[in-house]
Amino acid sequence: MLSRIAESLFWLGRYVERADDTARVLDAFMHRLLDDPGTDEEAACRTLFAVLGVAVPATESGVCDAQTVLDVLAFDAREASSVVGAWQAAHDNARGVREVISTESWECLNATRLALPAQRRAAGRLGPYAYLRYVRERAALFSGLADSTMSRDDSWLFLTLGRSLERVDMTARLLSVKVLASPYAPDWVTLLRAAGADEPYRITESWGGDPQSAARFLVLDPGFPRSIVHALATAERCLADVADATTGRSSQGRVPRRSRGQALAPSATRIVGRMRTVLEYLDADTLVERLPTVLKELQEACLAASRQIADQYFQYGTPVVWLQGKDS
Repeated sequence: MLSRIAESLFWLGRYVERADDTARVLDAFMHRLLDDPGTDEEAACRTLFAVLGVAVPATESGVCDAQTVLDVLAFDAREASSVVGAWQAAHDNARGVREVISTESWECLNATRLALPAQRRAAGRLGPYAYLRYVRERAALFSGLADSTMSRDDSWLFLTLGRSLERVDMTARLLSVKVLASPYAPDWVTLLRAAGADEPYRITESWGGDPQSAARFLVLDPGFPRSIVHALATAERCLADVADATTGRSSQGRVPRRSRGQALAPSATRIVGRMRTVLEYLDADTLVERLPTVLKELQEACLAASRQIADQYFQYGTPVVWLQGKDS
């Protein structure tokens, strides 16, 4: 596979997941403001910008409010971290790799991009919730189509790798809204609902108002696909399979998957595997106390792993340039 195709697939997976998770964070944030009108809106908005790593925009009034948050993080196509900006970036990456993704997946991306302006106009009349729900549903549709219509080859591996790393980062940021912005954060029920974990959590844990168990579920539950441990394990498997493919080793070989990954040991695999191991051996009873440190380490690990993946797989050869020498 060409490096540019692998890179486009990696970022396609990341941008669709970013649009989905940003919509989830915004939905939880807006519900919090609606449920508690006494919340310091400006402080909460500034905290949300900081958690998502976006600079607070300068406004004419100098006030940062919920409408400012929506204008930048939901509707600003120039901002790559916004919902519409991330979806546009996903579409742009997919356009260059249409030959390796399924037609259904491409049509989902394209139809959604074309429908977003109308959805935004509807949000102006009815509120942002239908807009955010539409993006979440379309992201889920794209992921389902990709998983059900793409062969498990390098294309699917890079797409899934990007999606998994972005999910780790964004789930950590979603939890940071709760941990770092305690006076303005949504309650655990709203947070679980924003992560798509409300019903799975109730089935697994039986909600009793214990924040410790809610945090454990979102971070440590190996069976929930949006948990951090599950996403790290998926990313680690993808890295091992990609490494096998690039060294000519078949996944049907005699060496077990874990041993193969350790033997090849790309830097990104070590980074992801280390974080997964740290979480698996973490004392679950003290997770909430250590959560700020754990979340910071997770975000740093995702950034480091992305850089290592780029260095290893997305390096382009320098074009050959013929220079005409001067006559002596």
